[in-house]
Amino acid sequence: MFSVLSYGRLVARAVLGGLSQTDSRDYSLVTASCGFGKDFRKGILKKGMCYGDDACFVARHRSADVLGVADGVGGWRDYGVDPSQFSGTLMRTCERLVKEGRFIPSNPVGILTTSYFELLQNKVPLLGSSTACIVVLDRQSHQLHTANLGDSGFLVVRGGEVVHRSDEQQHYFNTPFQLSIAPPEAEGAVLSDSPEAADSSSFDVQLGDIILTATDGLFDNMPDYMILQELKKLKNTNYESVQQTARSIAEQAHVLAYDPNYMSPFAQFACDNGLNVRGGKPDDITVLLSIVAEYTD
Repeated sequence: MFSVLSYGRLVARAVLGGLSQTDSRDYSLVTASCGFGKDFRKGILKKGMCYGDDACFVARHRSADVLGVADGVGGWRDYGVDPSQFSGTLMRTCERLVKEGRFIPSNPVGILTTSYFELLQNKVPLLGSSTACIVVLDRQSHQLHTANLGDSGFLVVRGGEVVHRSDEQQHYFNTPFQLSIAPPEAEGAVLSDSPEAADSSSFDVQLGDIILTATDGLFDNMPDYMILQELKKLKNTNYESVQQTARSIAEQAHVLAYDPNYMSPFAQFACDNGLNVRGGKPDDITVLLSIVAEYTD
């Protein structure tokens, strides 16, 4: 029979053993971007961090790595408004807030909310709409905090399988949730969602986890199994390898988008909604590919 003292020693060893297995290292994201504008077929079109009407950012702060994508709503072009101005300004504002430390890693919705209200108060008139997805890696807690509004999104891949992902938000077919700024005479007539409506989540990540953040131009043209096949090519955490894989994914999605005989995820979704559609979906494509690594200052 164990004595009380012997039992206490066993418990102490178990506790100390568990503590010794806790990973005290800070984590970071090694991230590369790649994309295509819808109307640019022969190669990569990159102006700042925009691909067509899509926009993105990657920012580093001492407490977290933060990245985001936004997809400007192309319908504004019919009214003489450049859709990339809204998505680009939104992402640049998010990036600035992160670099200034004006955010809480566990609250990515807050980044989106503060940025959106800055746009509303902008002295220079800005019109437009966009979806948005913000991903934050807290270095110390090793938690991935996310906020997704609309049909952009992210995947977390571990061991070749999707272990966590965003939920798409649609009002109805091909009409995603979106942030909007409309002219006064059109307020109420333009679809506009609150940033607080974004779907948020927290997830514990591990070293080597792969995080793919992208606009719908990727997900509408590549199903999970194709994405996972491409991610198998990512063999290490160096930037060049991540960049090469991001480019491979974006290029394949771009080719499929213009294949009239391909039954794309978008076409399948359209058929599910009673529409006779086949082929890829020509669209702007933005891919941010990240891998979780040990933080090095």
